[in-house]
Amino acid sequence: MRASLTTIALLALLAAPTGAAASPRQVMSFEAPAELLDYTRAETLREIRAFGVTQVRQVVYWRDFAPSPERKRKPDFDATNPDAYPRGTWTRLDELIAAARRQGVAVMLTPTGPVPTWATASKEGDVDRPSTRLFGQWVEALALRYGAQVDLWSIWNEPNQPQFLMPQYRNGRPVSPSHYRNLYRAAYRAIRAVPGNRRDKIVLGETAPRGEGTTVHPLRFLRGVACLDKDYEPVGSCVPLRADGYAHHAYTSKLGPRYEPPNEDDVTIGVLPRLVRALDRAGRTGRVPRGLDIYLTQFGIQSYPDTQSGVPVARQPADYAVAEHIAYVNRRVALFSQYLMRDDQPRPDGSRFRGFESGLRTSDGRAKPAYRAFANPLAAERYGRSDVLWGLLRPQRSATRVQILVRRPGSGRWRLLRRLTTTPTGVYGLRVRRRGRQLYRVRWTMKNGHRRTGPGVRSYPDGVATGSAAGPARTIHQP
Repeated sequence: MRASLTTIALLALLAAPTGAAASPRQVMSFEAPAELLDYTRAETLREIRAFGVTQVRQVVYWRDFAPSPERKRKPDFDATNPDAYPRGTWTRLDELIAAARRQGVAVMLTPTGPVPTWATASKEGDVDRPSTRLFGQWVEALALRYGAQVDLWSIWNEPNQPQFLMPQYRNGRPVSPSHYRNLYRAAYRAIRAVPGNRRDKIVLGETAPRGEGTTVHPLRFLRGVACLDKDYEPVGSCVPLRADGYAHHAYTSKLGPRYEPPNEDDVTIGVLPRLVRALDRAGRTGRVPRGLDIYLTQFGIQSYPDTQSGVPVARQPADYAVAEHIAYVNRRVALFSQYLMRDDQPRPDGSRFRGFESGLRTSDGRAKPAYRAFANPLAAERYGRSDVLWGLLRPQRSATRVQILVRRPGSGRWRLLRRLTTTPTGVYGLRVRRRGRQLYRVRWTMKNGHRRTGPGVRSYPDGVATGSAAGPARTIHQP
């Protein structure tokens, strides 16, 4: 059944009327936190723009902007007034937004914890029950300073895991959803209250993909935020939430993009319909808007040298392309993304990797095969005796001639398999007979005459990967 449905979806996309396909349905976003806030931002933005990406996401950590963040007593200042913050507070974010505008790149902001100690309930640490009132004041300052340049906001990064919000549970019952709900409402009101921001899009969620240990499973978290029980029935007298979308981090495991986590409240890219169904059920109760779009604001494929969570670097482009295809054919997905230009730095002793290795470059800056593939992702999946191929030309997004090349097993030579013309949005696809473990790649010529050739990819195996992912769920660490 999956084979026929995917093929039908692919053929439907290719057969869409020219007018309907005149502009891409999904926005592509990019997140490069280390580079975009330092002296390499201009170069990094040029790279991102050359990929055909016109939006970046920037997480803004409240603690990094607050005066005297380690004190237990709040300093005496007007937290809603951006001019009341210490000199230099906004410099790096100012420079990023200005540089992005020069490159024609929009910036999405995600205000989040960790928070100043004086904003916590316990006056200890930096994530314990942040004050919703003070958070709203800080978001108001952000909206006043950047509202004219920013029109997309998401609130709080991964609020269902303890690195960003505590406590997650109390006496075995999730308590982070209700606290996040209050934080979100405070931020929503603050943004909407600023003149000129009333048409900005504000999305809730930003949930991590899987629950484990003290991390709340994302769909259980969603139900808690919407004040619903396990059967999606309303509980309590919660005021309906207003939102323009739901953000989620649909990371998969090393088992591949079609991996199905066994817990029904987890959502990786391979089981994205779970989130669609959950939002629809929640929407029918009136506790959240109906038909919320999904924003996959953080995604990437982990690669070696992290063998715990990653795949070989040669496989990274193929897995990413399959994941992007999954997102592309899901009409509820409004945004897809790539997390990291460059892998996080390993620990000094080299024994474990502390962050993510989902970058297009290694931690020392060398380009991976994923770097060459990102502008022209090519997904190949096995269905019976056939391989179904899907791809897009990200920088072109216009009707373009492409060549699909193939290399047979045991051969060192690439040969032409098929010539195709893409749709007006740069999308193409075909179904071919599979002959062993053959490799595919795409070759095309840009409008400026530069010829581009993607790396070779093998078709993704038949069936859906099952089983448990190796190792614990990964979390995003601060840069």
